[in-house]
Order: sequence, then structure tokens, then C-alpha cells
Amino acid sequence: MADLIVLGGCAAIEAVSDQVVPFHGGRSDATQGQTDIDSFAALEPQADGFRNHLKAAYTLSAEELLVDKAQLLTLSAPEMTVLVGGLRVLGVGVGPLGQLTDRLGVLSNDFFTNLVSMDTVWKATSSAEDLFEGRDRTTSALKWSGSRVDLVFGSNSQLRALAEVYAQDDAKDLFAKAFVRAWVKVMELDRFDLA
Repeated sequence: MADLIVLGGCAAIEAVSDQVVPFHGGRSDATQGQTDIDSFAALEPQADGFRNHLKAAYTLSAEELLVDKAQLLTLSAPEMTVLVGGLRVLGVGVGPLGQLTDRLGVLSNDFFTNLVSMDTVWKATSSAEDLFEGRDRTTSALKWSGSRVDLVFGSNSQLRALAEVYAQDDAKDLFAKAFVRAWVKVMELDRFDLA
């Protein structure tokens, strides 16, 4: 089943892009007898910035929890950045937050293009300042909604630099290839047999 899940993800990415996504089979699944069902409650995710998921308020900010998760996945800043942007435009996440695209389900650099656009003014919509609206600078029409995790790619200087690289018109292929590399890296983190 584990191989099938990963293969499905690879096939989905290939279907929405012009990229070939490498797949290495050989994952094995635990049987019901090998599984302590009660222990899985401790594995339930509490926060996952890659999916814009935050179960409760924490002393750490959502963007700090994203960086922590990226570190656990051994991702570099460029890998974390490209994965978040790609997952947002593909519609992977909890609700529509951060889907900064008019072409949902297409692997594109739209997340970054729309995030760094000077045509959009962002404003907090919650007292905790964890939800934001992006409005057209001229008409004030609502364009986008996002979380702190989404907007950190526009406010943190290092992440902003990466976002601006991926936002360029001539960076579409660079973005898609970097996304596939980061995706494959995460999908093969448990594959010590491939080293």
C-alpha cells in the first residue's frame, strides 16, 4: 500500500506538469499484527505548514513550526519553499488558504508570482494575526487569503529572495524541476536501501 500511495502522488504530479517524476518501488507495509493501533494517536499531526494545518494555538508561530517540520524532513530552505508553493497551487492542504492561483491543480509558480506581486495589499483578518486577506491595491477587491505560513515567504528576507526567484516568468521550468526533486527527496527519506 505504501508504494501505491507514493506512486499515486508521482502520477498525479506528472499529470499536472510536463515533468517525469522518478519512482522507486520496494516499500513494505506493516501487518495488522505488527501494529499497535493505540500508539498511532501520538503520531497524529498537530501542525503541518506544508498543508496549512494547525490544530491548536502554540507558543511557537505557525511559520516556526513549518521550519521545524522542514528540518525534520532534512529539507533546505529552497526545498521547503518550492514544496510549499507547489503544494498550494495543487490544492494540497486544509481548506483554500494560500491557494494563490486561478489555475488550481496545475503545477505552476503562481503561488510565488501572486505572493510577491505589488498589486496586492495584505492585511490580517484575525485578532491573532494568523489569517490574512490579499486585496487588489487599486480596487480593494478580495483576491486571495493566506496564513502566516504563506506570507512568511514574502516577509522573511531569505525566503522572499527564494520566492522572487521562483516568481520570475522564466523560472517556470526551474520551479517544476525543483519541486519534483524536493518531492522525490521526501518520498525517499525512509528508503535507506537506495543509498
